[in-house]
Amino acid sequence: MSVCANACDSTPSPDTSDPSLTQRQGEHLPAWLDAVRQDDLPSLHTLAAGIDRDLNAATAGLTLPWSSGAVEGHANRIKMLKRQMFARAGFALLRKRVLLAH
Repeated sequence: MSVCANACDSTPSPDTSDPSLTQRQGEHLPAWLDAVRQDDLPSLHTLAAGIDRDLNAATAGLTLPWSSGAVEGHANRIKMLKRQMFARAGFALLRKRVLLAH
């Protein structure tokens, strides 16, 4: 059986350009989740179940103008530096690289 047997069929799928996903209209998220549940794609059902576990946070993320992107970027940069220095130097050098890196 093909890997994309479910994903490649001709059944309509929920619109991924839904305004609730692209224009900060999180109040439309429950309707989009209902459309996902009615579709015949089990992997999207799993996604919908995961979003349902914390629907308030997902709605806020799609509605509010704030983003944690900058913080996540700094955390990612620090983790990358830490991986590069694994078993090479102590905390003092890691601290120096984190403070001096752009």
